[in-house]
Amino acid sequence: MPVPGHTTTPAPSVEISELLPTLEAVRTNCHITDAKHATDYTLCVYLLKMREYYRWEHDIAFNENLPHQQLTDWLSNRESHWESLEKSEFKSIPVQGTLHDPFDVDAINQALNELGYVYSSGYGRNMKPMFYLGTLESRQTDKDYTLIVSGREFARDLASTPAMSRGKTIYVRREALRRMLWEKVEEWRWNKPANAMQNALGCYDFDNAVEQSLDSMTDNELQSAILHEIGEVRAGELLGSDWEAMLATMPHSKAEIMVRAVRDHLADALSTLPGLLSDMSSASLHFYIANMANMRKDLFPRLKAAYEAWTVTGNTRELEQLTGEATAHWQRLAEEMLEIYREQGPRCQPALISLIERNTL
Repeated sequence: MPVPGHTTTPAPSVEISELLPTLEAVRTNCHITDAKHATDYTLCVYLLKMREYYRWEHDIAFNENLPHQQLTDWLSNRESHWESLEKSEFKSIPVQGTLHDPFDVDAINQALNELGYVYSSGYGRNMKPMFYLGTLESRQTDKDYTLIVSGREFARDLASTPAMSRGKTIYVRREALRRMLWEKVEEWRWNKPANAMQNALGCYDFDNAVEQSLDSMTDNELQSAILHEIGEVRAGELLGSDWEAMLATMPHSKAEIMVRAVRDHLADALSTLPGLLSDMSSASLHFYIANMANMRKDLFPRLKAAYEAWTVTGNTRELEQLTGEATAHWQRLAEEMLEIYREQGPRCQPALISLIERNTL
């Protein structure tokens, strides 16, 4: 999906070694947020993420086995390091002699983008702070948003979210996405269930061409990530700043998961699903369903039914009809949720949960 507007693709004008103070500050903040939030994951998910974190740090190819003893020692040392940082405050980010608040993304990028690098920070699930620093692959401006795509990463945290939007700026991380996709491939290979992920991987040749297949899958899902974040920007325009204020009152809760799921469904109804159906990328449509979290599936059971109808008939009519209906449904529900929050403030969680559970689609 091409993005209209002006595009710049600057090559780094300085080596990363010339930005060591910046890099070290970002890496420190990555360690601090991991120290505070690594226990948010279940043990199984945590160990999988740590394995891939080790693979990233040591630049080990995806089809190579990880050295067991070295990985065990690294894990022990990393957890000890995190324990020493649990009570630390996030560091200011120095860029060419000027200090910046670590969440002042615009100011930091104003300096770094000109050098061929990109930085981002923000808050993810459970209000976990996230940070990364990488090469600037492209920066595209449109009348409604700015899209920044990064390539190789030099600093990242354990969450390593592949895409996020801040206001009207969209950040998509090619390397983080590629690694996330590999995690999904590995996870499916444990038991090889007959599901949407099997359908998605069947569109590639992971048995004989791992790297090439992963590159192709990354290219496809990069477009899907862009579509979703465009939807997030549009949803933000519809819902306003009260939505983020509402989310901030409910970290580590069932309500947070449900509220985020409603917002994701609205964003996808506005942009992702229409875009996927327009381009008709079978691989991406399979992966879209496969990658959907359980809460989102529970709130939108008709989507799975429409997907299964498509896999049997090859006809997208049910998906197209449902997409139009979904936009109105999720927008109305989101607006009702905001009304409850404005009336009840931080006490709104039980009412929100009840409302969402009564309004599945």
